[in-house]
Amino acid sequence: MELRRVDPRCLKNNPRNPRKIQPGEMSDAALAASIGAIGILQPPVVSEKDGELTIAYGARRVRMAIAIGLPEIDVLVKDPDDHDHMRAVSENVVRAPMAIVDLWRSIESLASENWTEEAIASALAVSLRQIRKLRLLATVHPAILDQIGAGDMPKEHELRTIASASREDQAAVWKKLKPKKGEGVIWWQMSQALQKTRFFARDAKFGEAEREAFGIVWQEDLFAEGAEDNRFTIDGEAFVSAQRAWVDANMPKNGVWIEIDEYGREKLPPRANRTWAKPKKGDQIGFAIDPRDGTIHEVVFRIPEPDVKTGKDRSIGGGDDAPTPKRTRPEITQKGTEIIGALRTEALVKSLEVNACDDMTLIGLLVLAFDAKNVSVQTDRPTHSTRTKLVQSITEGGRLTHDAERLRVVARQMLASVLSCSLGRSDSGLVARIAGDALGADAHLGNMATEDFLGCLSKAGIEKVGSSLSVLPRPRAKETRAEVIKQASGATYVHPAALFALTEAELARHAEAPREYPWSHDPGEDDQEGVGDGIAETESDEAPAPTEGAVPMPNLDPDDLGENGDGADENAHLDEDEAPVVPVRSRPSRRKHAAAA
Repeated sequence: MELRRVDPRCLKNNPRNPRKIQPGEMSDAALAASIGAIGILQPPVVSEKDGELTIAYGARRVRMAIAIGLPEIDVLVKDPDDHDHMRAVSENVVRAPMAIVDLWRSIESLASENWTEEAIASALAVSLRQIRKLRLLATVHPAILDQIGAGDMPKEHELRTIASASREDQAAVWKKLKPKKGEGVIWWQMSQALQKTRFFARDAKFGEAEREAFGIVWQEDLFAEGAEDNRFTIDGEAFVSAQRAWVDANMPKNGVWIEIDEYGREKLPPRANRTWAKPKKGDQIGFAIDPRDGTIHEVVFRIPEPDVKTGKDRSIGGGDDAPTPKRTRPEITQKGTEIIGALRTEALVKSLEVNACDDMTLIGLLVLAFDAKNVSVQTDRPTHSTRTKLVQSITEGGRLTHDAERLRVVARQMLASVLSCSLGRSDSGLVARIAGDALGADAHLGNMATEDFLGCLSKAGIEKVGSSLSVLPRPRAKETRAEVIKQASGATYVHPAALFALTEAELARHAEAPREYPWSHDPGEDDQEGVGDGIAETESDEAPAPTEGAVPMPNLDPDDLGENGDGADENAHLDEDEAPVVPVRSRPSRRKHAAAA
C-alpha cells in the first residue's frame, strides 16, 4: 500500500459500495464535526486502475471531507483484488462500540491532559451534555462501576439517582443489595434506596437573596431534558423555608396561609367557596406550600356571611332529588360547570356596572332578584350587611331618596350583590341567566380557552370545540386541547354552554307551574286564628310553601275586601306615628291568638 495525499474530489465512488442507505443527517454531522476537529483517523482505502483512483472502502469519510471543504486528505492506494468487496462489507459490520465505563475513563484521561469538555465533545462528535453526563460516573462507587463495566447496565433514570447520591450512601446500599455471584443487580431497588426528593429551581419563587440566605446550592440534573431549567437541591427544609420567606414578604393584604392535605390538595377554611374568577373585594387568596415538591399553591376563595336563622330549618323530602347513577362521563365535569358559573357571575356583575339599562328593565330585574334561589328574607333583622348598607344609602332620615340617578346606581349594586350563577348555595337559578341575557352579559364573559376549563371537557367535548375553531382532532385529547389553546390565543373564546340565553330544556323548566306544598293541619283552625305573631318568613326553597288559608295572588283585589270582613283594616285603630301590623303567616300557629281589636 502507498500513502498519498490527494484531492478528495478526484476520487471515484465504488459502484459496489455495500452502504446504499446513508445513516442519517445526525450521524453525518457527527462525523463531519470529528473530522473537522481532529482530522481523518483512518485514511480511506482506494484502488488505482488506468490512472484513476476508486474508493474501495471509506466513502463516507471522503464525502464528509468534501462537505467541510478539506482541500486534501490522506488515502491508502492499493491494487484491486477479489477481497475488496468483502473488506468493504466487514468494515461496516465488524465493529464494537466502547463500553460506557471505558468511554468515561477515556474522557477522564483526556481531561487530565488539559482537554476541555467542549473540545472533547467536538472531537468525539457528541453533545457537551453527554460528556458531562458520562463524567457523572466519577461519583459512582467503584464496586458499582465494576458491575456496570461488566455489562450489567442500569436504566438512565436509575443511573441518575445512583450517581447523585454520596459515595458513603452508595457503599451502604451496595453492601445491602450486592448480588450473588453470577446474578445481576436489581437496579430499581438500589435506585429506590438512594432516592431523595428533589426541589427544582423552576418551582422556586424566591430570588438570589433568599437562596444565599438559606444556603441553597443548586445541582445540575444532566440526565433531564436540556430545554428546561434542571437545577435542583435535595435540601428540602431550606427550599421550603425560602419559599415561605418569599410568600411572607409578598403576601397581599387579603392573603392567608392554608394547608395542603396528603393528596396535595388545598384545604380551604370551613364554608369557604373556591372561585375561578378574578379576585374581588372581600375575596381571599390562600397560599400553601406542597411539602412533596416545594411548589407554592394559590387559591382564590370567599367565605359567605352567615344567614340569621329565624326558626327551625325544615326540609321537604321527595324522590325528585335522588341522585341518578353516573353512567358515562359528562361532556363538562362538575369543575367545568363551576368555572362557567364563576365566569357568568363575573360577566353579570360587569354588565350591571357598565351596560345601559332602562328603568323598566331595572325594575323587572329587581323583581327577578328577589325571586332568586339564593335570596332568603326575614322581617326581624337584615340578612346581609351589603344589602343593608345599600338600603341605608337611599333612606337617609328614614325617607326614600328621590334622586333618580342614585336609585339607579344602588339598584344595580343591589342586583350585583344578589344575582349569582355560581353553583351551590349562592346559585340564583335561571333568573340570573335571564338577567344576564337581558343586559348583554355575554360580552363580558372571560376567555375559556384555558387549560383549567378545557381540561374539564370530555374527548368528544374538546373535539367539538376544536371543530368550531377549525382544529382537526388529534390522537390524544391532550394534544387537541393544546392546539385549541394555541388557535384561540389572542382572542376570547366562550363555550356555547356558558352563554346566558336559556336552552330549550331550560325554557320548558322555567315555564313549569310552581309546585304547591300544603302543610298538614286542621282546616278549621285557620279561621279561628287572629293576627298571629306578626313575623314574615320566606324560605329559600325553589317552591316556598304558601301561607295557610291565603287567597291566590292573582285574585286579590283591595276593592273587593269588606270593611268588617277578613280584609278589614287591622291598623285602623293605630295612630299615624305607630307602625302598622302586617299579618302574614308562613305556617299555621300551634296556639290560638285573640283577634285584633
